[in-house]
Amino acid sequence: MTYLPNDVRAGLDAARAKQAKRKSRLRVETGASYFSVLRIWDDGFAVDLEDAPKLRGLVDIYDGPRHLYQALIVASSDMAGERRFEFKRNTAASDAAPLDFERETPVPIALLGK
Repeated sequence: MTYLPNDVRAGLDAARAKQAKRKSRLRVETGASYFSVLRIWDDGFAVDLEDAPKLRGLVDIYDGPRHLYQALIVASSDMAGERRFEFKRNTAASDAAPLDFERETPVPIALLGK
């Protein structure tokens, strides 16, 4: 196991966070503000500690221009230069109306063979 001085470790952590932020296409939007998402998992996500305020409430999560989720979040912890948020509710976004709505044009359900 290698031991590094604290200032070297802090520099490496800052460089790693900067690289992750640059690579990530994910972002979280709340109102008119948006923040880069460093990583996302099943029940939460993390943003850079310096950039993000303590977000709370309803947010939208995007991958580039594609809307992925609408989520209700709470801040859970600050750790290793990240602010972590937990989902209270996480709903996948869809560009079409749910199937229980009436469709404007009839669409065949299946094709019958000869």
